[in-house]
Amino acid sequence: MRGPQRPGPFPHGDPPLELTTFVGRSAELAALASTLGGARLVTVTGVGGVGKSRLAARAAAGWEPGSCGRVELAPVRDPQFVEYAVAEALGLTDHTARLPRQSLLEHLAGRPVLLVLDGFEHLVEACAELTAELLRKLPELSVLAAGRRPLGLAGERLFPLAPLGEDAAVELFTDRAREQGLTVSDGPEVRELCRRLEGIPLAVELAAGRLRALSPGQLLQRLDDRFRLLTTGAGPRSVPGGPPSRHQTLRTAIGWSHELCTPAERLLWARLSVFAQTFDLEAAEYVCSGAGLPAEDVLDVLSQLLAQSVVTREDTPAGPRYRMLDTVRAYGAEWLAAAGDAGRLRRRHRDWYLGLATWCELDWFSPRQREIAERVEAELPNLRAALEFCLTEPDEAHLGQFLAGSLWFCWVGCGRLAEGRRWLERSVELDSEYEQSRLKALWVLGYVAILQGDTVPALAVLRECREQAERIADATAVAYAEHRTGCLALVSDDMARAETLLRSALERYQEIGELNSNVLMGQVELAMTRAFQGDLPDAVRLCEDVRRVCEDHGERWARSYALYVLAYAAWLDGEPARARELLADCLGHAHAFRDLLAEVLTLELLALVTATEGDPAEAALLQGAAARLWPSVGLPLFGSAYYNAPHERCEALARQTLGDARYEECVREGSRLDRAGAVARALGQGGVTRPEGARDRVDVRLRHGARPAPTGPQRPNRPETRTRRLARPAGPGEETAG
Repeated sequence: MRGPQRPGPFPHGDPPLELTTFVGRSAELAALASTLGGARLVTVTGVGGVGKSRLAARAAAGWEPGSCGRVELAPVRDPQFVEYAVAEALGLTDHTARLPRQSLLEHLAGRPVLLVLDGFEHLVEACAELTAELLRKLPELSVLAAGRRPLGLAGERLFPLAPLGEDAAVELFTDRAREQGLTVSDGPEVRELCRRLEGIPLAVELAAGRLRALSPGQLLQRLDDRFRLLTTGAGPRSVPGGPPSRHQTLRTAIGWSHELCTPAERLLWARLSVFAQTFDLEAAEYVCSGAGLPAEDVLDVLSQLLAQSVVTREDTPAGPRYRMLDTVRAYGAEWLAAAGDAGRLRRRHRDWYLGLATWCELDWFSPRQREIAERVEAELPNLRAALEFCLTEPDEAHLGQFLAGSLWFCWVGCGRLAEGRRWLERSVELDSEYEQSRLKALWVLGYVAILQGDTVPALAVLRECREQAERIADATAVAYAEHRTGCLALVSDDMARAETLLRSALERYQEIGELNSNVLMGQVELAMTRAFQGDLPDAVRLCEDVRRVCEDHGERWARSYALYVLAYAAWLDGEPARARELLADCLGHAHAFRDLLAEVLTLELLALVTATEGDPAEAALLQGAAARLWPSVGLPLFGSAYYNAPHERCEALARQTLGDARYEECVREGSRLDRAGAVARALGQGGVTRPEGARDRVDVRLRHGARPAPTGPQRPNRPETRTRRLARPAGPGEETAG
């Protein structure tokens, strides 16, 4: 099948690995491939459990690697988050205040891509509106949707998916038996069972999950009893005098499987329905235990649900996780609501994820930063569900504000500024009697807005935060508000004001015993102001101190920004090899954290180092790669004369040696690199060899112009008191140690 002309940046959107064998459907796959070849929008429709998602994923797997983005929409509840989900699935990072669809249009332009929208039926209007715009503006895009109803757009080609034929259903049943170590022959009872289940794959798999306890004959007898109850009008969803529909057949099969569960299994099934998408064992033990199900029994009961195909397991970078299919989860949710226990379970779910976010925020300042980033990414659907609960339930607003603020490291450190801003803005609009929670959300919102380049709203919320904090004597909130206002002055080129505010904020942090990634970033930012004002030795002293503290605590994210400043100092001191070593360290960690700002700043400085080393063509290429990323970060180099100076020096060096035409050609070549390709190239993973001794061919006099040291913004963290103290910043006129 057709794919993109170059690798696409869709690490999160590729089709998932299949954990069980794919049975049958060869004719349907061929027909679907043919339909996709002749239509840009194809929607696979059918009853729940018929295999729409599996068929769509299988069809997408036939496309070239990197050319397919798969979006799982079942966990999304707010229609306005559909485009965020699509951007996330495609691995797009955008730090600006633009709506995600603008980023989607930009990143997908000119790419032959297949976008798979799975489980959209509860978000039809939002999905249809977004899909229509993407298809209208992106002629190379194709969309494969999978749901119980069409999107209802012009040009949509429907692909109704029927249940499996009898032979395929029998093959599926016997295959799932073999996976359990059981041998089941293709006999009359198995065939009658599959006919009774109408070949609906989910129903067949649920039946096969019972083979450890019941023979095919016993399964058939119990299923017959259920159908007789349904068709004679004795049940709540009966169809008197006629055969059940396929929807009712599936519900009957699920209900029958539910009846075969023990009371503990039924209880856990219902309680697990509060999770959005996947969950881990610890969460299940906390949320679902109690009132008839001790925590120590949850693992055993969960294992039984796994054996019966009610729950599936998958391995992720964050460890083993579990999930329920949407149809199975919906059945459990009905039982939970009927028992009157849904509200209590949703609060337990919220409590667990509020605690998880608090722990992750504190642990961000530790050697476990990468682990925290992976954990939060895996838990985002549940964290969103917890946020939605807090922001829509009466008297819960303060918890939503605290949760949205505590996730600053996710919004800022893991490249989710746009989503974070939406949650933060929603939270601060609500009234709350707990002012400290709202103050935290305010300064985090101001920080996010600064990084998005939205300075006017940032200044407004930071001013409000400081005024309210001073009124109630909240020293912590005052320090953070002052810090972030200093950061705003820094990127606005008001160095004197930035230095004053940052010094004051750091003194406040020391007074209250605050030391974390956020405080360290404040010291890096102060170092930037010193460098921009010509005091490079003080900037180096401050950043070396930050590096020592980071290494003491295993911190890598704030450390990257300190290395960036130290690399610039090394370049000014005529040590390009040392500068490159520091920048490579910085870039590797920034890319791992999805910190787009640190990535693009590092690429800019690497370009300057590369030009100094005598490879102006490669330097121009790196500038082109950075230029492609800046629109996703914000105003290039913040519109700052200080931050722009290294870029201008690099361009002057490269143009002087290459000439204008060759320089522009190299910039265009770099602009064709995607984010991952640019990082690989900069780290020397793209087969680039630089000439030995080439440095002498460059007019090194251009290296030492004005001394503004480029550097980038910062990040916050939830306060955690530490005993280690930062070096006291030297005041104006004081001597500093070189």
